[in-house]
Amino acid sequence: MVNYKVELDRKTCIGCRACTVACTNFVPDGDKAKVVSEIIEQSELKSNTEGKDACPVKCITITKIEEEKES
Repeated sequence: MVNYKVELDRKTCIGCRACTVACTNFVPDGDKAKVVSEIIEQSELKSNTEGKDACPVKCITITKIEEEKES
């Protein structure tokens, strides 16, 4: 199973909430936004990418988590 890590840089976030409109994994947190689930599955990638792409200051990153291979 492929998983992804979602990170939001709160220092860069301007609190416009565009990500929260695009994806339910992002929610308002005071005058900023925050990520609900930092680790997501492949099935959640599309909506999280839409949230990332909606951000005007590009403070959201999504990184593929490499699976550990068994010996």
